[in-house]
Amino acid sequence: MLLTLSGRIQTRIFMLVVFGGLITLALTPVLPNDPDYQTTLLVVATVTVLGVVWEFVYHGIQQFRWEKDWPTLFGLITAINEGALVWLVLKLDVVPGIDEAPPFSTYVILFLVIWILIWLWVNGPMRVPLIRWRFHGGRVV
Repeated sequence: MLLTLSGRIQTRIFMLVVFGGLITLALTPVLPNDPDYQTTLLVVATVTVLGVVWEFVYHGIQQFRWEKDWPTLFGLITAINEGALVWLVLKLDVVPGIDEAPPFSTYVILFLVIWILIWLWVNGPMRVPLIRWRFHGGRVV
């Protein structure tokens, strides 16, 4: 199954809004440095918005590959560049609603827990009950 660009964008938005939001609500009270919900939810929103931009970059790069797709492991490794960009944007104070970037340890835990759990879900159990998603290029709508 190859996800289309539209399917990857829809899946990313759906997973980060629904599962990322739920994970953030559960994780925020136990994060170090006691962040507030507004900050952590805005971090997830920033990951979502910048992630959609990344999808266009990834799509362009994939056109040079024979299969026009990433190996599954690349989907996990992209956390490095996406996480670094979001951290840079937070440190530059360009995210509306966040006066000060959360401490690095708080950010890394939040980002990696959400990233890994969503990556595991999308590349494993989600493919079983959502057969339509699998065979329609990853489109949610």
